[in-house]
Amino acid sequence: MRAAVLGSGNWGTTFAKVLVDAGTETTMWARREELAAVINAQHSNPDYLPGIRLPRALRATSDAAEAVAGADLVVLAVPSQAARANLETWAGLLPSDATLVSLMKGIELGTVKRMSEVIAEVAKADPDRVAVVSGPNLAREIAMGQPTATVIACIDLARAEQVQSACSAPYFRPYTNVDVIGTELGGAVKNVIALACGMAVGMGFGDNTVASLITRGLAETSRLGSALGADPLTFAGLAGLGDLVATCASPLSRNRTFGEQLGLGDSVEQAQLATHGQVAEGVKSCQSILDLAERHGVDVPIVREVESVCHGDSSPRLALQRLMSRSIKSE
Repeated sequence: MRAAVLGSGNWGTTFAKVLVDAGTETTMWARREELAAVINAQHSNPDYLPGIRLPRALRATSDAAEAVAGADLVVLAVPSQAARANLETWAGLLPSDATLVSLMKGIELGTVKRMSEVIAEVAKADPDRVAVVSGPNLAREIAMGQPTATVIACIDLARAEQVQSACSAPYFRPYTNVDVIGTELGGAVKNVIALACGMAVGMGFGDNTVASLITRGLAETSRLGSALGADPLTFAGLAGLGDLVATCASPLSRNRTFGEQLGLGDSVEQAQLATHGQVAEGVKSCQSILDLAERHGVDVPIVREVESVCHGDSSPRLALQRLMSRSIKSE
């Protein structure tokens, strides 16, 4: 089996390493030719995973056509809001029956489409060709070989199992699922809840506050998922609770770190500097997730307050006051 990974950021590079460690021949595409050259020569990605040794068998190229030629799996690992533009460039290069694997966790602005829907639309691929990966996916820990589990979701279970086999490494245990909607939604909404948790930590609040946000954030995710037709059990698993806890609790989480800077009083622009110029996915996705929820008549108060901090005239402290002053009711 042969895989191509389109994207050389933290998670794309890590997943390429996982594939090679699982015995899958893998080529990774990097946008910059100089980065591809460094990866090939030094077997490391100093821009995104400094200090991590990459397998010598992992090959990088800046030529997307070369990367995907003959691939059985094409893994898409670019920022979610850049997915459509990149896919429009790559669509004509993709092998006609390759399984298209999304590592992206977000909802597209404007269209409010999940990443698998964007892939199917732009690549003109049947939805059952698209698989998604989600779960506790803190890239650096996985790149270090620390044990973790994840979910491979695809409408076509056989394709999910194909991806499962390709990435089953000694430290990386993938489970299969056919609930693409729930798996993707869990991966997208958790980024927004992690921003809220980070804000709470930045304001000096402790574990009770964070635990409350995680739990009520899971309730919001489940409500929205039910409205979209997801399996409620998905949110109790790796792609739901597992990913939510890891992203909300870990200092390795870009969304948690970004939120913490907001809680300390930084603006969105100042927080971006603290995360080395990379905007956390949840900053943009909070807008599209809120729009999606409103279209389906679903109440998502935490998402709404995070959106008002990131894109409105609110502050983390005002957002918390609003959440705490909501009418009391049964859980």
